[in-house]
Amino acid sequence: MYAVIKTGGKQYKVAVGDVLNVEKLSFDVNNSVEIKEVLLVSKDGNIQVGAPYVSGAKVIVEVVEHGKCKKVISFKYKRKTGFRKKIGHRQQFTALKIVKIEA
Repeated sequence: MYAVIKTGGKQYKVAVGDVLNVEKLSFDVNNSVEIKEVLLVSKDGNIQVGAPYVSGAKVIVEVVEHGKCKKVISFKYKRKTGFRKKIGHRQQFTALKIVKIEA
């Protein structure tokens, strides 16, 4: 059984027991959260597709941790002028563990 959920403007395919990193959410660690934006649910070969969401379906997740991803370096350079600009960015994330999928 798996589901496709939407959070942070992105879509994720999840199954029970998966741990995934999503955009930072404002929930405390070890809290249980319901995600009701379920786009698709597949159970025993039967697929339910929502328009836009599957009615009555929800995914229960547990917040594992908050953190920052690896640093991404952006380097700008223009030749013959001596222009160089180095920028680093670390995106914040929330790790979620999928506990239950209800459809």
